Amino acid sequence: MVQLYLVRHAIAEERGAKWPDDTKRPLTKDGAKRMRAVARGLNRLGVTFDIVLTSPLVRARQTADQLVSALDVKPPIVVASSLAPGARFADLLADIKKQPRRERIARGGHEPDLGETASRLAGLKRPLEFKKGAVCRIDLDAVPPSGAGLLRWFATPALLRSIGR
Repeated sequence: MVQLYLVRHAIAEERGAKWPDDTKRPLTKDGAKRMRAVARGLNRLGVTFDIVLTSPLVRARQTADQLVSALDVKPPIVVASSLAPGARFADLLADIKKQPRRERIARGGHEPDLGETASRLAGLKRPLEFKKGAVCRIDLDAVPPSGAGLLRWFATPALLRSIGR
């Protein structure tokens, strides 16, 4: 079994003239601070990761850095191109499958891909809506899964921050 944790990146700088290349938009100071609080909430819940896979976009990598920095047990971070916006679902499964001895995998990314991935893995009819910093856990029997995974929980960032206080 694989516990897959889907994590949306934290609050980033606004698109616009200051950040003409969307791939380089960083987190805001508040976004980084809030993501550390989300991680403290995950710690209090006893959540641990064997590895954190992240999109190559700056804001996603910074989210992974903030997440790991606040965890008691620090997993490695691996940048995966399959987590960039618009990537193919099959490529995501291939990257997860490359982690054969990992049972608790965090996958950081972007909307709407993250919500669509969650929906597809859990066998839902509609995408889940991930607020920035939201986390969900889906248990899979294998990778690739033989059927729908089990959506164990879905937590808003506000809930996780309040648990982390």
